[in-house]
Amino acid sequence: MKQWKTILAAAAIALASSTAAMAARTDLVLGMPLEPPHLDPTAGAAAAIDEVLYANVFEGLTRIGSRGEVLPDLAESWTISDDGKVYTFKLHTGVKFHDGSDFDASDVKFSLDRARGENSVNAQKGLFAAIDTVEVVDPATVKVTLKNPLGSFLYNLGWGDAVIVAPETADTNKEKPVGTGPFKFQNWAKGSSITLVKADGYWGDPIALDKAEFRIIPDAAAAVPALLSGDVQALPNFALGDALAQVRADPRFKVVIGTTEGETVLSTNNKRPPFDNLKVRQAIAHAIDRKALIDGATGGLGTPIGSHFAPHNPAYVDLTGTYPYDIAKAKELLKEAGFPDGFKATLKLPPVGYARQGGEIIASQLREIGIDLKIIPVEWADWLKQVFTDKDYDLSIVSHTEPNDIDIYARKDYYFNYDNPAFNKVIDELNLTSDEAKRTELYKQAQKILADDAVNGFLFELPKVGIWDAKVEGLWENSPIQANDLTKVKWVD
Repeated sequence: MKQWKTILAAAAIALASSTAAMAARTDLVLGMPLEPPHLDPTAGAAAAIDEVLYANVFEGLTRIGSRGEVLPDLAESWTISDDGKVYTFKLHTGVKFHDGSDFDASDVKFSLDRARGENSVNAQKGLFAAIDTVEVVDPATVKVTLKNPLGSFLYNLGWGDAVIVAPETADTNKEKPVGTGPFKFQNWAKGSSITLVKADGYWGDPIALDKAEFRIIPDAAAAVPALLSGDVQALPNFALGDALAQVRADPRFKVVIGTTEGETVLSTNNKRPPFDNLKVRQAIAHAIDRKALIDGATGGLGTPIGSHFAPHNPAYVDLTGTYPYDIAKAKELLKEAGFPDGFKATLKLPPVGYARQGGEIIASQLREIGIDLKIIPVEWADWLKQVFTDKDYDLSIVSHTEPNDIDIYARKDYYFNYDNPAFNKVIDELNLTSDEAKRTELYKQAQKILADDAVNGFLFELPKVGIWDAKVEGLWENSPIQANDLTKVKWVD
């Protein structure tokens, strides 16, 4: 009997140890196709920066939740004056940066003034244009006065570009980011991975993960074996092409097809001939077969768009019929524009699958109307420099994943080189309007102007294809903002 008791006791201990071991897993490896150019969300346009750091390392006054809602973050509450111009934020106390320094109202003032300053390198500087003054009332209170009411102000403060940084570490965040979030930066192995670990003494809700590694896997073909072997446990936003069906059939994994804010466009340099000619742009729009493009570049998962707006937004207007696929009409417009035999141009493509695959398809489609495109593959850093910053391009393909970003077409010197006073007037009025019904009407007007002007080739809304271990919970199904928020992620039995 004693022998059986010993055996049972040993078995119970082994079972308890096994259960504890399974329950105790607190690490996660996530695969991502693009490596960030640096690690400062306040100084770069690349979505990959926020995909690692947003809500994990850096926090803002507000944050955007998984359903696109505005939530309090470093600001625990706020009040708004009757005229809609003065926002008074009450800050959480006891918050520290990862280097041990205290967070207070002076850090908020520094961050907002830095983002909107004359020498700002913030990629979304326009988010802060309405700010007139930022005042420190006391260490836990900040008063922001706007030049005019701005209905989207709290939402704007939830972008990654608006996170709060400390003056002592702001200049070194590109390589060694220091924030107030639940994770702190540990290591960046260039070309390989970025590792975050749980921050000691975090002020907010506790997190379940002790460690998260973002593994850089540019090639979907390499991501599949990494996932199947367990070397990588999550691919939060990773199209696998033909391999998707294989993973879907494997009960070890969850496959979640969600939505993004990624308007995928044939970016067009509107000031460079012949693309400064409306009829040329209209001809290109008529020559694009969106269905074939979506089937080839997204495995049929993308949603066609006819302007720069997400189909899940309540203010969305379906304008895909503005320039229906019509080769004869496209050729006629090119002839009217003075190019009966077509012309040659370049197509610069960043290293993401939808762009590289989509570029081949677009080039084939435009060849049918006489437009001969030379495809130039570029790395992400080169795309940001040549296309986004220097505007040295004819055409490109990219997804604009910033939330609700139709206003980029009103920004002076934005890389599309588009300038339409009528559109700018609509955006100016939108910025002054808080009434939701009126804002919806203005959004609809803005969409139609862009569609009519064929500013870009409006292609499709990028799908979010999430694949992860079936025992992982808490990853976002949709992407209302470019992020991999790990604050609620945990392993379950």
